[in-house]
Amino acid sequence: MEGTTGQSPGINLNLNVRGMSQSATLAINERCAQLHREGREVFRLGLGQSPFPVAEPVVEKLRSNAYQKDYLPVKGLGQLREAVAAYHRRQEGIEYSAENVLIGPGSKELMFLIQLVYYGDLVIPTPSWVSYAPQATIIGRHIRWVPTQIDGWRITPDELESLCRSDPTRPRILILNYPNNPSGTTYGQEELEALAEVARRYRVILLSDEIYGEIHFGGKHQSIARYYPEGTIISAGLSKWCGAGGWRLGTFTFPGNLRWLLDAVAAVASETYTSTSAPIQYAAVRAYEGGLEIERYLQYSRRILGTLACELTTILRKTGVDLPAPEGGFYLFPSFEAFREPLERRGINDSVSFCESLLEDTGVAILPGSEFGRPPGELTARLAFVDFDGARALINAEGTPLDHPLPEEFLRENCNRVLTAVERIRDWLQNSS
Repeated sequence: MEGTTGQSPGINLNLNVRGMSQSATLAINERCAQLHREGREVFRLGLGQSPFPVAEPVVEKLRSNAYQKDYLPVKGLGQLREAVAAYHRRQEGIEYSAENVLIGPGSKELMFLIQLVYYGDLVIPTPSWVSYAPQATIIGRHIRWVPTQIDGWRITPDELESLCRSDPTRPRILILNYPNNPSGTTYGQEELEALAEVARRYRVILLSDEIYGEIHFGGKHQSIARYYPEGTIISAGLSKWCGAGGWRLGTFTFPGNLRWLLDAVAAVASETYTSTSAPIQYAAVRAYEGGLEIERYLQYSRRILGTLACELTTILRKTGVDLPAPEGGFYLFPSFEAFREPLERRGINDSVSFCESLLEDTGVAILPGSEFGRPPGELTARLAFVDFDGARALINAEGTPLDHPLPEEFLRENCNRVLTAVERIRDWLQNSS
């Protein structure tokens, strides 16, 4: 049948979906599992899943609400919407109310729906998370890539100005993700203020993906909503800072003047996912209420991740790898261009062949930079430094006061698989020279 090559008879795929592969982060996780079943030693630095357990007060809240079975309002449980609004009021000093908040089954789903209902270009700085662009492609939105530089992998106000000036009235959504996946870098106050000024001038909607905000190593994350409140939608959720990726709960917090957009997304949500899991929403109230137990959980998580990130950055830089120091999250996005000549002698000339050869030779699984919007021939990759027992690390970290650095032996005793993986990358690179 014409138009169905490679498909079952009678099935026609949407042209936007035809040929689309599985998300790279999920695919690498499944491949690692397969290699493990085959008896291979695999170091899982591919999927960006928090190594830490869900904070115990939140788990307890889930236990006590397991009986909740009713459909909740499509916009979310009122108590949770108020808790999220109060959280952002505390964090950013902006007067949000429950009516500003939309709850969904993961921020990923909400990102898809907002692109579906808002007609405009999607502006994506690269490198970027692997699902932003495929979502736009599925819907049929025009993507405007903005390449960034390795000194921080950050979009600059001048770059945003140049893009907008070319067609000043065109509707646009700019995704600003920080601390960033895949690089771990973030924006300072002056950078946020300058970007906000440009966005306001051209009425750009900012979708500020702050899913890693609470694991800024210094605990000093700032939202650009402070400087552009009328045009910023804050995207957050439980998956990264609360260790609850599989719980699938995301939040969007809208400014009051974009309530029409919130309502439009909710209308589509009512015809697709209906509502978010009731027990998870009740548990999430406890997460967003915060308090001493939650804050201590975050402080120890940040300290472990920050210490590990610093050590890994040091190892790779001493090897000759170029990368900016991460400031939050659990990712590194290095460039291996310094090793291009010896790698090309081994038939490695792009990021895909780099990662495939590395996995085959060392058992270390990382993701190619091309999956994050970088040029295919560029030798960049993302490392997710999460292959360790986060529960054990948290318990052992509690033996050191928060105002003291972790003992020198802490990383080797608690994060040894990650250290070993990066040392294998170092040795593999050095042997290629």
